[in-house]
Amino acid sequence: MKKEKKPDYVVFDEKTQSYNSKLLPYSSGVSAPKITPPDVTSWKNTNIVSANNQFKAKYEAIQEEYKLMMEEFEYNTLVYNAKFNFEPIVGKIYHLYKAKDNSTFLSLILPNECNFNHLGTFKLGPDKTWEKL
Repeated sequence: MKKEKKPDYVVFDEKTQSYNSKLLPYSSGVSAPKITPPDVTSWKNTNIVSANNQFKAKYEAIQEEYKLMMEEFEYNTLVYNAKFNFEPIVGKIYHLYKAKDNSTFLSLILPNECNFNHLGTFKLGPDKTWEKL
């Protein structure tokens, strides 16, 4: 038995054995208008610039946050490497000095009450990190 071939313009589904042209989301007739996809180049270019600006802003924010974190790390290293003979209390303010022998030490003494080179004023936070004031 020879299978009957349908013309190209007839939309016939072999699996369901039915005509399904009315179910298609596009026109299937030979006289149907040409389907041309819309040109989205300008939309893409505009949104690429916008997305790139957003990524750049995010990158710069992360860079600034990293810079601040490294600054905090350096202050913490400086204070924790200093000499002190007491246990610092969270929330209290301490002063970091440089002695004549170039060693650093932490003290409760205010900068205007001594002759040492004052490097900074710090406060110990609840997470045991030093905050420069």
